[in-house]
Amino acid sequence: MTLEAIRYRPGSLQILNQLLLPHETVYDEIRSVRDGYEAIKSMKVRGAPAIAIVGCLSLAVELRAGMGGNDLVCFIRDSLCHLTSARPTAVNMGRAARELMEFTENESMEKNTGRVKSSSCVIGWIEEMLERDVNDNKKIGNYGAQHILSGVPRDSVTILTHCNTGSLATAGYGTALGVVRSLHALSRLKRLYCTETRPYNQGARLTAYESVAEGFPATLITDSMAALAMREKGITAVVVGADRVVANGDTANKVGTYQLAIAAKHHGVPFYVAAPSTSCDLSLESGRDIVIEERPAEELTSINGVPVAAPGIDVWNPAFDVTPHQLITGGIITELGVFLPSELQAALTGRLTAL
Repeated sequence: MTLEAIRYRPGSLQILNQLLLPHETVYDEIRSVRDGYEAIKSMKVRGAPAIAIVGCLSLAVELRAGMGGNDLVCFIRDSLCHLTSARPTAVNMGRAARELMEFTENESMEKNTGRVKSSSCVIGWIEEMLERDVNDNKKIGNYGAQHILSGVPRDSVTILTHCNTGSLATAGYGTALGVVRSLHALSRLKRLYCTETRPYNQGARLTAYESVAEGFPATLITDSMAALAMREKGITAVVVGADRVVANGDTANKVGTYQLAIAAKHHGVPFYVAAPSTSCDLSLESGRDIVIEERPAEELTSINGVPVAAPGIDVWNPAFDVTPHQLITGGIITELGVFLPSELQAALTGRLTAL
């Protein structure tokens, strides 16, 4: 079974409203770029790959409805600019916007009109994103599983993960949770430990939900139990996702990832980051250059609308933190293979040169 977070057919887009999970399964209709922006901003949809896919598909829905008029290039550019501003830390939406805009402009130049007469080619480019993402995720899962198993040839493995990186965060299969899925398919997954991921509880609400639905042997722990779990529960590896990986291998991921990497280093547990190449941003030299999104205070002071903090307390609520590349000891798992942070830039540059 694979959970379906994005339902798309030409002209129709529905997303699983992840704010209501695990208690309600509701699909919201996305009829416009504005709807796509609001779904991303409010975190009805989240996960760097899914953000880019839903954002671009919301544009495809409008294009199929005939929006854009005579100046499609301008309409597409404005729409993508708006979508990119919804959540700044995840790089996938920005990368997809740049690539789609380049494709659109090339189409207009080839026709020698300065305009795109038909939106069909742009729609086709967007719709292919779904299949590309699933294929990339399966490669990530297989590469990551084999790399982890190479260190334990005969044993089953115990994985610790953070936040949600499965079908709910992608077009399907998942990145870090895709590695878990591949291990489970090989009958080599002994147990998955997932953190609750405060303050938004993506681990408790979403990863635990996926684990039960997929039949993974899984255990939910609080964020504060992670170091203890590494010491007491025989954790083979920590595998997390990423919203942005920069040139030196520093990685932005859900807040709480940095402390997991520190704890893993102390306990000698390999620490892996699983992310598609679309999450890699070689334009930034280090994690110091990553813009970190800050979320509303209410996400920390309340749980499901119920206040849990003293009224009037100041709140700092960054959505992400940056893990220095020195702590990524297992490697960075991509659809191209598993690389040490020091190897990643050359690997990605080589791919771009080949293309």
